[in-house]
Amino acid sequence: MQIEIMDTSLRDGEQTSGVSYTASEKLHISRLLLEEVKVDRIEVASARVSAGELEAVQRITKWADKNNRLDQIEVLAFIDGTKSLDWIRNAGAKVVNLLSKGSLKHLIGQLRKSPEEHVADIRKLVDTLAESGMKANIYLEDWSNGMRHSKGYVFYMVDHLKDMSIQRIMLPDTLGMLSPNEVFDFCKEMCSRYPDVHFDFHAHNDYDLAVANTMAAVKAGVKGIHATVNGLGERAGNTPLASIVAVIKDHTDRQLNVNEGKLTFVSKMVETFSGIRIPANKPVVGENVFTQASGVHADGDNKDKLYYNDLLPERFGRVRKYALGKTSGKSNILKNLEEMGIPLDSEAMQLVTNRVIELSDRKENVTAEDLPYIISDVLQSEGVEQKIRIRNYSLNVAKGLKSVATLSIEINGKCYEETSAGDGQYDAFVNALRKVYASLNVELPRLTDYVVTIPPGGKTDALVETVITWQNGGKEFRTRGLDSDQTVSAIQATVKMLNIVNII
Repeated sequence: MQIEIMDTSLRDGEQTSGVSYTASEKLHISRLLLEEVKVDRIEVASARVSAGELEAVQRITKWADKNNRLDQIEVLAFIDGTKSLDWIRNAGAKVVNLLSKGSLKHLIGQLRKSPEEHVADIRKLVDTLAESGMKANIYLEDWSNGMRHSKGYVFYMVDHLKDMSIQRIMLPDTLGMLSPNEVFDFCKEMCSRYPDVHFDFHAHNDYDLAVANTMAAVKAGVKGIHATVNGLGERAGNTPLASIVAVIKDHTDRQLNVNEGKLTFVSKMVETFSGIRIPANKPVVGENVFTQASGVHADGDNKDKLYYNDLLPERFGRVRKYALGKTSGKSNILKNLEEMGIPLDSEAMQLVTNRVIELSDRKENVTAEDLPYIISDVLQSEGVEQKIRIRNYSLNVAKGLKSVATLSIEINGKCYEETSAGDGQYDAFVNALRKVYASLNVELPRLTDYVVTIPPGGKTDALVETVITWQNGGKEFRTRGLDSDQTVSAIQATVKMLNIVNII
């Protein structure tokens, strides 16, 4: 059976505290989800939120109409006469997700109406939509509480809704309160009682059970599920798109249209637009999830891929990595050296391993890019000497004026000097550096991420770690600087990058 995925990153996901997308960002994410990731549908907004939201939906629907995707664009509407419908019609959308009450408690507590009155209001709106050539789905808000405490009311609602012009009835665990066993039992009961109805399941992650609950709903027979990129959403968020795709593909017999190879890309894009960092240990898309830290694991992978599972990184546009630290041992170091093309004999390998362990014991992060420097330090190797070094620099900052940097850099024994302005001291430094390399007709790697870390409770003289991510020739790598001055630590990381690529 085919499972539909409706991504609600741009509606429910945007309810994450502090997240607000621009109209152009919403359009870009919409195109990525539909064209690249190939989810089946997307929910892009709630009606009547703001003028900016209206503009965003208009841009999305204009693009979708030109590309024959308008039926894949959905907007949440409220049962408020025709106010929401007029807004959605003005936005150019054709599919409306009506928010109704799925529990008697919500109906009486919020709307103060009887079930008969609520059904009559819904029927009137659905008929209006049909007359306008628009399509309707319906949310049974607080359905999980309804199934626990007012099951008769839920059945009353569906008994009437199933005969209306409604494409899908959507079952939300609005408060994220259900367990997988409850989800399976409740969804199984719904699907068995109403075999001709297309049910969607919509989970929240308050107990960290959203993925497990969604899988239970799929196994119980629902035909559609809802998710958000990176699990963004109100409170603890929603079902993470990448995680549930992997789970359905590997743990059920259901089919999906999703292109797994684009999940990491869209996750990184949403991370950038939302400002919400992806946890390093987040399944599928986290920085560390395809990184082996244990030397025993690396040794097993060397011998017969003993520590591989079905979640192969290549499925998601990733590669397997081997971390360096006190538990990594020689096998991890060997894996990294092989990739970098640096041969070492057994004696040298032991010295490097000892230094990596020593650094890790001091809680210093060790990356693959640090290896040449470690080798140079412990072996006094001329083969990995720094051929590029900053001789001097001056950084100036003044209120109301652009920062200015002057630097003197030695490249393969020859000195160059440049001065440039920028938006901040580091930007000015990089601009001066780019001037130097431009004079040599060389393009520097592109900076794609910049992370500054200060220890919790750190004081004004605390060491600052700056980790910069670079992209060069399709390959991504990171360099690190450590200093009490943030700009100096960034400069250290940049000089490491120059020596790693050594592009002159």
